[in-house]
Amino acid sequence: MLDINIKALEELERAYEEKENTAGEQKLTVNLEENNHEITETHLVDGKAIVTEPVKPTNQSKLVKVPARNNTKLMAVLERVNADIELQTMWKCANINAVDRLGISDHGRVHVQIVANIALKMLRMLREAGITSSIVQHHHLTEDDAEVVVVLAALMHDIGICVHRDEHEHHSLWLAERKLLEILGGLYDIEQRTIVMAETLHAIIAHARSQRCLTIEAGVVKVADALDMAKGRSRIPFEAGHLNIHSVSAAAIQGVELSIGKVRPIHIQINMGNSAGIYQIDELLKKKIQNSTVKDYIELVASISAETEEKLIHFYQL
Repeated sequence: MLDINIKALEELERAYEEKENTAGEQKLTVNLEENNHEITETHLVDGKAIVTEPVKPTNQSKLVKVPARNNTKLMAVLERVNADIELQTMWKCANINAVDRLGISDHGRVHVQIVANIALKMLRMLREAGITSSIVQHHHLTEDDAEVVVVLAALMHDIGICVHRDEHEHHSLWLAERKLLEILGGLYDIEQRTIVMAETLHAIIAHARSQRCLTIEAGVVKVADALDMAKGRSRIPFEAGHLNIHSVSAAAIQGVELSIGKVRPIHIQINMGNSAGIYQIDELLKKKIQNSTVKDYIELVASISAETEEKLIHFYQL
């Protein structure tokens, strides 16, 4: 089970490795807020200090960490991504537009790393259930190549926000095209590189809620993007004083768990502290699932985790 409560992503990587070496299902936890060794970066939103990205006091903190297992192409891609100062700066610029200037939640390095881990986990769960990736089915490449597509699409799906939040999916396309040529160069021949690029760019544009997905890979990226909603990841607008249905419903999400389903391959459990979270699920997550290629493989359950609902708003005045 993958518990997306956002603990240190290093824990997620270790948990994946442990799961490969031990029998039985394990609960995997990710939490970026509960590590005493982390230093936090603070942004100002409407004059209030908002903590967004935890940073460890070593260069290792800036590395994107995804469980590559024995996928040598994915390992090479991650090595190039982690050496790419331009891409890392795009994430930083995107987050300045998102957090500092617009007062919305993190859309930088932390967000895309979480999405990459969730999407890769979902892709592997589908594969274990006998679902073939689209790049294998239609282009006769490999499941390793499908993992490369999913991870790269997740890491680049929001870089267009460094240009503008509006229509950022399209901005991400033209920024990602050049980066993909650089990152994939030498790992594939021209034909295979073109296929991987095309599939990655499709997954990037298809992460928009209204955009139709055509591949399994795009579907898992689309849903994974919406699953980065656990408490602490979604509270920035709420704690900055933006009291509306979007911020209140986001703050109501306590945690997200991903596990093997009883009827379908993937079971998603949303734990809420307040029933206001239903809006977040109904307006964002459900619509992304329904407009994806993986909707028939997902079970979704939402419930209030406590006996009494958490009081989110104590006073409201126009």
